[in-house]
Amino acid sequence: MPGIYISWPFCAQKCTYCNFASGVLPRELESEYFAAVKSEIAATEWPWRPETVYLGGGTPSTMDPGELAKLLSLLPGAPWAEATIEAAPGSLTAEKARAWRAAGINRVSLGVQSFIDVELRRTGRKHNAATVAADVELLREAGLPNVSIDLIAGLPGQTAEGWAESLGWVRRLDVPHASVYMLEVDDDSRLGREMLLGGVRYGAADVPDEAAIVRYYEEAVAGLGLARYEISNFARPGFESLHNLKYWRREAYFGFGADAHSFDGRVRWQNAETAAEYVARFERGESPRVEESEAIAHEERWFVGLRLSEGVDPTPEDWERHGSVLRRFLDEGLLESDGGRVRLTPRGILLSNEIFEEFLAPCP
Repeated sequence: MPGIYISWPFCAQKCTYCNFASGVLPRELESEYFAAVKSEIAATEWPWRPETVYLGGGTPSTMDPGELAKLLSLLPGAPWAEATIEAAPGSLTAEKARAWRAAGINRVSLGVQSFIDVELRRTGRKHNAATVAADVELLREAGLPNVSIDLIAGLPGQTAEGWAESLGWVRRLDVPHASVYMLEVDDDSRLGREMLLGGVRYGAADVPDEAAIVRYYEEAVAGLGLARYEISNFARPGFESLHNLKYWRREAYFGFGADAHSFDGRVRWQNAETAAEYVARFERGESPRVEESEAIAHEERWFVGLRLSEGVDPTPEDWERHGSVLRRFLDEGLLESDGGRVRLTPRGILLSNEIFEEFLAPCP
């Protein structure tokens, strides 16, 4: 069954490491954006009933609960098997959490990133460990125990001791899901640009080296107390993200709002990247779509499917098309197989981007 993604790109502050199309935007743009998203949803023909809903951003937890309920009421399929909202620690209240649950939300993803004060301050975050603990308890009391916590390995000033403390907090909070991302260095974030330029702003000079970041990631794999089911995602059995699994298993999903992506099983498309451009296109009576392409299944099923611990079950066509690449990585110990499915080894996970690129190269 397909899923729905709704983008809410508004934030109270822009974190230095963030490379998403979100940020601190004019207040008056919110109402215009909300109207545009509702229009996009209302104009959609539903050939199926969605199984999952995911509100991402940005910081959708800052959305007015009444407006959120109106937005979700436009979607078919309620109650959904899974309906997630991303939340910034410190932006929750008991009233808001109860309103989310009444509107159909049953899962909350907290963008914690770190439990260490000095790391949080240098990246622009305003919460602390006590804030996160209070939020988790508040959500449980509101009937929303399905909580996920995000961490980033590689933040400026991060130390082995601090990382161990963050992992310890996740264990003590006993959440059923966690995501661990290694810091991305690109020019789409202020921190990434500064690092590429060799500067020192935003703590760029104090980012741990690659070896340390890899070590932190491996410590998370061993020490979170949750099973890794995807390169960056860990869960108790039965608490894997149903919505995100759709991306990795190439199942259909519809995206609404700025920079939202969609996939119908054959074609992929993307909406206008910024909130302002997205609203402007609606005001001009234009489609929000700015890019569309035919999916290439034989490539995608490998560089998406190999992210999962379950791996990929090769077809005879796969062996004909990618056999030399598969055999090479199997021989090098970067892939393993039980005679059927093929999956990344622990060492292969650390070189996953290089492996994925091989499946995009022209076949010999």
